[in-house]
Amino acid sequence: MPRLLGVDIPNDKPVFISLRYLYGVGDQIARELCHKAGINQQKHARELTEEEVARLATLLERDYTVEGPLRRQIQQNIGRLRHVRCYRGIRHGLGLPVRGQRTKTNARTRKGPKKTVAGKKGVKDLR
Repeated sequence: MPRLLGVDIPNDKPVFISLRYLYGVGDQIARELCHKAGINQQKHARELTEEEVARLATLLERDYTVEGPLRRQIQQNIGRLRHVRCYRGIRHGLGLPVRGQRTKTNARTRKGPKKTVAGKKGVKDLR
């Protein structure tokens, strides 16, 4: 299993698919990397030589922000938003959707599982 930037990429998939296992590398960047490194995109990852893996690693470190540095940059951006107390920062802090989605219904991914409130008294109980 080839290892790039501390991540094992799968052996049995083509290189341009395997590269997507790196955080911050999508379809377009994976294809660009293969082109710049001079590697056939359809070649399976297990067929890569040490030299090709080294070329990919140097290209990733030099030209792209991926894995740890990208995660750190995103966390710093969120921290800055929270520090200046802008709307987006407050929403991040409260754990609510940031981009204007409705929260009366849905938003369960951000809000977590339902918190049940004590049941209301029915009309029959008021008599």
